[in-house]
Amino acid sequence: MGMTFFISPVSGVLTDFIGIRKTTFFGGLIASCGMMLSSFCIHNVALFCITFGIMYGLGGALAYTPSLAVLGHYFEKKLGLVNGIVTSGSSVFTIIMPYIMDALIKNYGLEWTLRSLALIASLIMAVAILFRPVKKSMSIQKVSVKDVFNLSVIKNLKYIIWTSVIGLCLFGYFVPYVYMINFVEKNFSKQVDKKLPVLCIGVTSGVSRLAFGFLVDHTRVNKILLQQLAFLTLGVLTILLAFSVNAFSLLLFICLGMGVTDGCFISLLGPIAFELCGRDGGAQAIGFLLGICSIPLTLGPYVAGLIYDSQNSYFLPFVLAGINPALASFGLMAIKCVKTREVRQTELHPVEQQRSLNKEAEN
Repeated sequence: MGMTFFISPVSGVLTDFIGIRKTTFFGGLIASCGMMLSSFCIHNVALFCITFGIMYGLGGALAYTPSLAVLGHYFEKKLGLVNGIVTSGSSVFTIIMPYIMDALIKNYGLEWTLRSLALIASLIMAVAILFRPVKKSMSIQKVSVKDVFNLSVIKNLKYIIWTSVIGLCLFGYFVPYVYMINFVEKNFSKQVDKKLPVLCIGVTSGVSRLAFGFLVDHTRVNKILLQQLAFLTLGVLTILLAFSVNAFSLLLFICLGMGVTDGCFISLLGPIAFELCGRDGGAQAIGFLLGICSIPLTLGPYVAGLIYDSQNSYFLPFVLAGINPALASFGLMAIKCVKTREVRQTELHPVEQQRSLNKEAEN
């Protein structure tokens, strides 16, 4: 996941340079090849890190960023709902994949499990062919740095503040996901389903992404304020995880709430990026954001693991993982101090151009 987000800025640039369809197709090709090669080197850790960690991560980055960027090319009024529908796919797989992978590993082994996942990843190439981007890719000839890198994005102070704060908030984000099963095994009886807490997060996260996507489309709610409240609540709930020992019902209730806040802030990433940077800067804005987020998302679980090794308890890792987003969320208030300016659009949106031409033809 760290590699996927780390390469996302490159994916954003390629999306503008060679187009959404080609970038997504190459991403699916690299991801499926990386997963397939991983099935042949499960006993070689060094090679496995290259094929699974780097290759699959690179392919995932090239496919993920365009899948969000393409939404802004077609949708404006319903962008929140559409973004919620698209991102809810990860919640669906969060729910079903632990059980599917557990069954595959038990019956066929890790090798064939990875090969099955490679087959699933190859479907990205088929989906990429169906993409119909309305924004033309850049010509390779006579391309300058300004053409490749959208400098207006990194000059946007509101975007810089937003991206920086999101990065800080996500330092402890993956900690509950990574250590939840171990936390349940250590602190609860063997009769409980250790995968159920993550399942609860996935269910409410998926529903929340649809609900909040619909909400921001039909109300004048402040998206950044809503995201700020989501991070604050997520931090408090993560802290409460540390106090749920021997109370499995309380743990499930907390996980349901975490899923709601998780879906809220994720469903708003795309709409806020397009709101701050416009359609022309949307792809690279999302790519740069994910690139920044790769650092805390990678370091957070590692640091939490070091703390657990020294304490032999998940109490302090969960508390610190929750304090981080709760406090960092207040940094989003700084965006209000920046003078509002209109996002410059270099040209009429291609979809709007086509609609205008159709109206002229009818007249």
